[in-house]
Amino acid sequence: MLAALAEARAALATDDVPIGAVVVGADGSLVGRGRNLREAEGDPTGHAEVVALRSAAAALGQWRLTGCTLVVTLEPCTMCAGAAVLSRVDRIVFGAYDEKAGAVGSLWDVVRDRRLNHRPEVLSGVLAEESAALLEAFFSHQRGRESPD
Repeated sequence: MLAALAEARAALATDDVPIGAVVVGADGSLVGRGRNLREAEGDPTGHAEVVALRSAAAALGQWRLTGCTLVVTLEPCTMCAGAAVLSRVDRIVFGAYDEKAGAVGSLWDVVRDRRLNHRPEVLSGVLAEESAALLEAFFSHQRGRESPD
């Protein structure tokens, strides 16, 4: 989670929401990294999890990430939860819950849907306070930069 938090901090340089993700291989090595790049690249799919999963697939030379763990600072949204399921990661570890858009238990529970052919294990709340504090500071700063009407 510390590596994911470092990725989240790096997103601040591009005014992207500070969410970071890493993919850890079956042997414990870091095989993929990602941070939000929506603003930097003008890409609506540029979420940290998608970037990290793509990075891991490229590094491993395959889209099936069996044995891998996706570690992310914020609970994945529906798109990212779906991408985790489709990539066949064994587990998802996340920090802070996302009550507005979370799809791994908060608003939806995509990854535990029994109709799907793959259901990763989930571990939540890992360094949740640190993850939430980074997001809170970012949005507080953003609100302070908004010009009054």
